[in-house]
Amino acid sequence: MPFEFKLPDLGEGLTEAEIRKWLVKEGDEIKEHQNALEVETEKAVVEVPSPKAGKVMSINKEEGDVARVGEVLMTIATEGEEAQPTAPPQAPPEEAAPKAEEKPEAKKESVTVMGELPEAEEETVLAAPAVRAMAKEMGIDLRGIKGTGPGGSITREDLLKESKRAEERKKPAPKPEEALKTEEALKPEAVPAREERIPLRGLRKKIAENLMRAQRTIAFTTGMEEADVTELWELREREKGALRERGIHLTFVPFFIKAVQHALKEHPFLNASLDDEKGEIILKRYFNIGIAVDTPEGLMVPVIKDVDGKTIVELAGELQVLAERARERKISLDELRGSTFSITNYGHFGGIFATPIINYPDTGILGTGRIQQKPWVRGGAIEIRKILPLSLTFDHRVTDGVDASKFLMKVVRYLEDPALIFIESA
Repeated sequence: MPFEFKLPDLGEGLTEAEIRKWLVKEGDEIKEHQNALEVETEKAVVEVPSPKAGKVMSINKEEGDVARVGEVLMTIATEGEEAQPTAPPQAPPEEAAPKAEEKPEAKKESVTVMGELPEAEEETVLAAPAVRAMAKEMGIDLRGIKGTGPGGSITREDLLKESKRAEERKKPAPKPEEALKTEEALKPEAVPAREERIPLRGLRKKIAENLMRAQRTIAFTTGMEEADVTELWELREREKGALRERGIHLTFVPFFIKAVQHALKEHPFLNASLDDEKGEIILKRYFNIGIAVDTPEGLMVPVIKDVDGKTIVELAGELQVLAERARERKISLDELRGSTFSITNYGHFGGIFATPIINYPDTGILGTGRIQQKPWVRGGAIEIRKILPLSLTFDHRVTDGVDASKFLMKVVRYLEDPALIFIESA
């Protein structure tokens, strides 16, 4: 029997996936473990291999369709089997043709011979003698005219209108191409559509589902603060050239990651999740930081694992690779899961303050805004400094504003004095 290739269990409790692209077509020979299609699930594109070799008999899902785990995606005629052609549908029995001798009789048409009206019928047409004389001269039959005069009588105006209609009827019909031109000329000009409907699917659908799940589940609260990052700015400016020669683009994000990691050690309730079913807060003793990355198809959050054991340079290199893989849709599901805290750098696109939405099931996310030059009081004097806006959204079910504020001020301290990051790093 042909093998039914079903959508396999992709793990992590996933129940469905969108067919993004078929890599084979009906009639192709396929090898065992050869990638047969690409599916989009959660926020990653996954290539699904065929568990059998053979000839593709039929493909049961179109690109863009959503398939549930266990649904048949295609059938394969395995080695030693012949693809059985589908039997053509049976034609319905022909209706019995009428016998030659049973030709239907042609209907007899009744023909009315026009003639003069009897006097009795002629009298029923209401018209003045002068109008009757005019109609006779014009060759108009009064019986086909509906009078508009008193009591329905026919007037001179009725005769003139009827004469005009008769002239119009005598004109030859326009040629098909002329009629088409006339019809096109009478059509109203095309009006641009004022609305466009775009199917909510793929990555955008997953983003919507995850955000709504977070909104329904988490008690959001956002606190804001500013940090003087002038020294951090100068440090990055000094070192980015040397790292560029090694192929590493040094941004501020690796410094944000290390500052957050050190602050989380002292504020573990922001490095946690809540098990609603068991009613337990899960404090995590490892530090996996999710970094929001903008891609052409929407926001993705790759996760840098165990950041406490990595240097600024290592974090910069790994972040660069993950961001590139996310934009190319080559990132794996494992690289998108397991965050304990997240950072979103909307300042890269010009934003200042915001209220970031937590990446469920984390309990906190830090938003970093655009660094600006601002007048700042320092040592009793006003100076122009580089100021970074910060926004911390936290789950108020798990921790309180006091703990969140202390955490945020700890992050500020590390960013304002970057030497502390290196002193306290392993």
